[in-house]
Amino acid sequence: MTKILGNAEQLVCAARRRSPREVGSREAGRVPIRICLGASCIAAGAHRVKAALQAEMERQGTASKAILCDVGCLGPCSGGPVVVVGDVYYEKVRAEDCLELVSEHIGKGRIVERLTHKRPDGRHVARLAEMDFFRRQTKVVLDRCGRIDPQKIEDYIAEDGYQALAKAIQQRNADAVIQELRESGLRGRGGAGFATWRKWEFTRRASGQDKYVVCNADEGDPGAFMDRSMLEGDPHAVIEGLAIAALTLGARRGFIYVRAEYPLAVARLRIAIGQARERGLLGAKILGSDFEFDLELRMGAGAFVCGEETALMTSIEGNRGEPRPRPPFPAQRGLWGQPTLLNNVETYANVPTILLRGGRWYAKHGTAKSKGTKVFALAGTIKNSGLVEVPIGMPLGDLIYDIGGGIPSGKEFKAAQIGGPSGGCIPKQHLNVPLDYESLSELGAIMGSGGLIVMDEDSCMVDVARFFLEFVQEESCGKCVPCRVGTKTNAGNPRSHLRGQRGRRRPGTID
Repeated sequence: MTKILGNAEQLVCAARRRSPREVGSREAGRVPIRICLGASCIAAGAHRVKAALQAEMERQGTASKAILCDVGCLGPCSGGPVVVVGDVYYEKVRAEDCLELVSEHIGKGRIVERLTHKRPDGRHVARLAEMDFFRRQTKVVLDRCGRIDPQKIEDYIAEDGYQALAKAIQQRNADAVIQELRESGLRGRGGAGFATWRKWEFTRRASGQDKYVVCNADEGDPGAFMDRSMLEGDPHAVIEGLAIAALTLGARRGFIYVRAEYPLAVARLRIAIGQARERGLLGAKILGSDFEFDLELRMGAGAFVCGEETALMTSIEGNRGEPRPRPPFPAQRGLWGQPTLLNNVETYANVPTILLRGGRWYAKHGTAKSKGTKVFALAGTIKNSGLVEVPIGMPLGDLIYDIGGGIPSGKEFKAAQIGGPSGGCIPKQHLNVPLDYESLSELGAIMGSGGLIVMDEDSCMVDVARFFLEFVQEESCGKCVPCRVGTKTNAGNPRSHLRGQRGRRRPGTID
C-alpha cells in the first residue's frame, strides 16, 4: 500500500514540475494567458487569436512576461473567442486586437476595457470574480475546465488528479466508496436521476463472469452541449471516475460511447487515454497494484435512440441500435449478457471530487432530495449563452437573468424548454421554480441531461411542439409501435401537430 501512495506522490511531483501553468506561476513576472480552445471559441477564431498573440509577444519582446496556456471551455460561449490574462476576462477577441492587448496589458499592465465583459447596465467588468456569470456559479465538475490544458495530463495531476483513484486502490474498500456516494446524494445526471450509489451497488452484487463500466457520452438533445464541453475541457476526470467504478465493481474493461459528431472531444479523449496508459493509470498493474483496467472509445453514428442505455449497449456490441425490454436491467444483463454499469459523463466526473472531499461536503450543495450541483447548457434567446454549473434548486429566473443576463433586445421571456424532446416547457409564470428533480416533475417537465433552451415573446409554442415531434419521428428506430405510430402527424389535419400531446404517452418516449 505504501508503494501505491508513493507512486501517486511521484506522479504529482513530476506533474507540478512539468505543468506550464505551474511554471508560469512560479517565475516572477510571468502572467498566465489562458486561451479558450473549446469548440465554440475555435469556431469563432480562437486559433487565429492564439497565433496573433504569440506573434505579437515575440515582436514586442514580451514573451518573458507572460506564458500562453491552452484551456477548455470557460463557459461563456457567446463571448468567444475568450482570453483570460491573469484574472482579467476578455471576450470576442479578434486577431487584430492582439497588438493592443499585448502592448497595453502585458507590456504596461493596463487593462483594455473595451474588450472586457459588458453588463446589462452598460458598465464594463474586467475581473472574473466580479462577473455575475461566474459569481453565481458553484463549480465542482467544471472546476478545472478553463483552468487546465486538457491535452496535458500534468495539469490534471497537479490539480489532485488521480488522487481519488490512488486512495481507492490503497483502501480497496468497495463498501466505503459506495457509502461516500450514498452520503453525497449524487443522482444520475443523464436525466433519470436514479441514485448513483444504488446503481453501483446493484452492479457490484450481480453475478457474472465479467463486468463492464460504460460512459454514455452520446449527447443528442437539441441545444445540449454539456458532455461535449466537459470531455473537451477535462477528459481525465471522466477517465478517473470510470477507473474508480471499475475498481469498486470488479470490472476490467470499460467503454466511452461518444458521438462521432464531436471530433474535438474524441481527439482529446484519445490523447488523455494514451497519456493515462503511459503513466500506468490504465492497463495492467495500475499505480503498482494488481488492479487492471482499460478503456475503449466507441463512436456513435448520430442516432438519437442510442442515448438510451440498452440501445447504446446494443450498438457497442456491433448491432443496430435498438432498445431492449427491461427488466432485466443492465446491472443484471448488460453488455454481452454480463452485469454492466452505465452512467453519463457528468456523473462519472463527480466521483473523484466526492471521494477526495467527502460525500457530506458534496451534499451541502443542492436541496434536501436533490443534492449537489448541475451543469446546464444555456441556449436560445439569452444574452450569455454557454455552459454553467449551479447548485441544484436554483430558481429558473436566477439562472436566466442573473447568470444568463436575461433576454436580448429588451424582449419578454416566454418559456424555457428543458429536458430534451421528452421534457417540457416552463412558462413565464413559473420563473421561480427551483431547478430540482421533484419541482420540475410537478410541472410536467424533467431535469434531463441539462439542455435549457430559452425562448422570447416571438417564439411560437405550436412551432416548438411541431419541431420536437418531427425530431422524435425522424429519430425513432421504429421498433416500438407507440413511438413508430403514435408520434406520426397527418398533413391533411390542421390540428395533427397536437395529436401526440392528447395521447396517453408523452411524444418521443421509448418503451
